Amino acid sequence: MKEAQAGDLVSVHYTGKLMNGEVFDSSRDRDPLEFTLGSRKLLAGFEEVVVGMKPGDSKSVTLQPEEAFGDRLDDLVLEVAKTEFPRHINPTVGLQLQMTSSNGAALTVVITDVGEESVTLDGNHPLAGKSLVFDIELLEIK
Repeated sequence: MKEAQAGDLVSVHYTGKLMNGEVFDSSRDRDPLEFTLGSRKLLAGFEEVVVGMKPGDSKSVTLQPEEAFGDRLDDLVLEVAKTEFPRHINPTVGLQLQMTSSNGAALTVVITDVGEESVTLDGNHPLAGKSLVFDIELLEIK
């Protein structure tokens, strides 16, 4: 049976978990994930574990923060005065907003705190700073 290698289009089911076992994402309730090995569209460690697998094989991989979404960066957390918000936006915890950084890049931020006078925005990926476990099953090499 053929082993998956760079350049192959593969189909996998996966479950992504935090170290405490909490599931943050899974393809089990939807269509499998299809991608080309080596395309660099997924986390590198995720792709690397699929290389050498055969259809029907299952593996787990633990990715440290630097292999996944990076460490949390304090300079991506910003406190903004409520008066700076457009009037049509009601700041609430969990609301995602698009901002433009000083270099012109689009940045998604999440409101993490709403105080009397200010709002805290976090531009870190929600999984930044976390080790992640992926359970991967190779379904098919296309």
